[in-house]
Formats: sequence, C-alpha cells, structure tokens
Amino acid sequence: MKKIIPINRMTLRQRLRNYLHSPLSFLIFLLVTLAALFSVFILLFLVVYILIMGIPHLTPELFAFKYDSDNVSMFPAIITTVQTVVLSLLIAAPLGIGCAIYLTEYAKKSNRLVPIIRLTAETLSGIPSIVYGLFGMLFFVTALHWGFSLLAGVCTLSIMVLPVVMRSTEEALLSVPNAYREASFGLGAGRLHTILKVVLPSAVPGILAGMILAIGRIIGETAALIYTAGTVAQIPKDVFQSGRTLAIHMYALSNEGLHVGEAYATAVVLLLTVLLINTFASVIAKKIAKV
Repeated sequence: MKKIIPINRMTLRQRLRNYLHSPLSFLIFLLVTLAALFSVFILLFLVVYILIMGIPHLTPELFAFKYDSDNVSMFPAIITTVQTVVLSLLIAAPLGIGCAIYLTEYAKKSNRLVPIIRLTAETLSGIPSIVYGLFGMLFFVTALHWGFSLLAGVCTLSIMVLPVVMRSTEEALLSVPNAYREASFGLGAGRLHTILKVVLPSAVPGILAGMILAIGRIIGETAALIYTAGTVAQIPKDVFQSGRTLAIHMYALSNEGLHVGEAYATAVVLLLTVLLINTFASVIAKKIAKV
C-alpha cells in the first residue's frame, strides 16, 4: 500500500509531480501563492513608501514639548495617543473579556440571550466609525455636557472596540480544550478557580491578539475622535480637556497642505508605534504560552 504524504510535508519536487496529474490543483495552488505574494508586496510597498517620504522630515523640532505653527510638534499627539489607548482598554477590556467569559463558561446553550448578544456584537463591529463619532458627539459631548474632551473620545472608542475584544476573547476561550476544564473540576476546583487559573491563562495568546486589533483601531481612528475629543494640539491635563492623537495630527497637517512632509513623518512614527506594540504583545504571548 502506497504511503500517503500530507501536502504540507511534501517537498517542492513531490508537489510538482503530483500537480502533473491534477492541473486544477496546480492552478489553485498558483492563484493562492500569487494572492499571498501580492498581499506581501502591497504591505512592503506601503511601508517602504511611508519610510522614504517620512524619514527625511523627521527633525528634533517635531518632538518639541509644545506645539506651535512653526515646529508642528507631534509630541503632544504621542502622549495623547498613549493616554487614549490605555484609557480605552481600561474600559473595553474588562467588559469584553467578562462578556466573553459569560457566553462561553456560564451561559447555557439554550439561553435565548446568547444569540442576541452575539448579533449585537456583530452589528456593532460593522457600524462605520463616523456613526460612532456622531453618536459620541450627541450623547457624550452634548447630552452629558462633557464637551470636546478626552473622556468623550475614550468612551466612544471603547464602544467601538468592545465587539473586537469580546469576539476574539470568546474564540480564544472556545479553543481551550474541554479536557482542561474537566481535569480541573475532577481535582475539586470550582468554576471560578478553573476559569482564572486554567482557562484564561491558556487563552491569553488569543486574547492578546484581540487586544492588538483593538489597539490598532484605536491608534488609527480619526473620524470618531474629531467629533468627540476634538483636535486641540496640546497634552490634556485631565480627561475633560481636548487633545489630538497621532492619526488626527497627521490628518490635520495633510489637510492644511502646508506641512505634508511633516505629515509623512508622523505616519512613520505611527507605523513604528504599531509595530512596537505588536512585537511587544507577541513576546508577552509567547512567554505566557511557555509558562
């Protein structure tokens, strides 16, 4: 009997020999490979283009402590971006993770509330950001009288990224084998202890992946923040003051048309920030997975 070798363990020569007997499989393989290479090419092209256009305009004046019309410093935007990310995750992460734990660990399959919650999350994830911005302006800025403030922007962003955190955490929890739970219960552990000590640590890499997606959306958001947090180029002294993130700073500079080079330089810093956050989160996930 001829031994069957899985396709992912075949050498290139073995694959080509098999494709001679199946031209359609070779065509699909070729199309999939071209699609992957095209995606990588687009990503590399965007990164290289931003670096070429932005690096020559990175000057010490762009990192001055205070913004003015001469230096168009991005330092206040950097601080505001960090504040926005941290505060948004402080609100969205506990709610999203808690909701995912309820759906996977506590809610029964016959519970009619579960499909409603999932449908709501899917609906929220598909709403355009400009709609979130209008809602935030009408509710947080106007109705609650918070004005254009960091708090109004953070609350709006928390609602935006909540479905991302919830759905990614739910998928991560569902990927944990039931044998882990059964073994914990068999040793006499309660449900809460099992969730905190067994299930959540095993699901940390998937949860962090959702956090990375949420951070990426927070950092790159402009429309929702323009209508809620405002565009003031200063470091907010408290949550009720206005500020601008790096994305809004880049948009404002390019929109004015006077500092396009500095806008590209801001894009470089924004790109490096996202890469550093992704790398840092991946390192943490790998260390936790080893433990």
